[in-house]
Amino acid sequence: MTAADFHTALRRFMRTVERIAREQGLTPQRYFLLLMIYAAPGRQSTVSELGERLQLAQSTATELVARAERVGLIERADSPDDARRSMLTLSAEGEARLLRVFAALTVERRTLAETFSHASALQAAFDG
Repeated sequence: MTAADFHTALRRFMRTVERIAREQGLTPQRYFLLLMIYAAPGRQSTVSELGERLQLAQSTATELVARAERVGLIERADSPDDARRSMLTLSAEGEARLLRVFAALTVERRTLAETFSHASALQAAFDG
């Protein structure tokens, strides 16, 4: 497997994510936002944590969260540790949409995992 093959597999996966997310009424950015909240410890996160995990500027993360909240995909609650921060969780609708997209990507995730495995083997051979 070449680096180009690896890149092609990754782009194919991302395009499939985009298509399936849109079929479930989510933008790709919203899908990844929901995924990061769901995968966070306690299934909750702050805007700052999401910005870091999604590699977004603070202002961009704030706007993405605000839009997702307005359409009912996430919910905000005061942090029990710091009154200046809010904790974000998925709404029932947000979780349902996320899980539908995630389930629809089962085959694609397996294929991508195999690609990573081949790339790791290639790297090991290259390093050896």
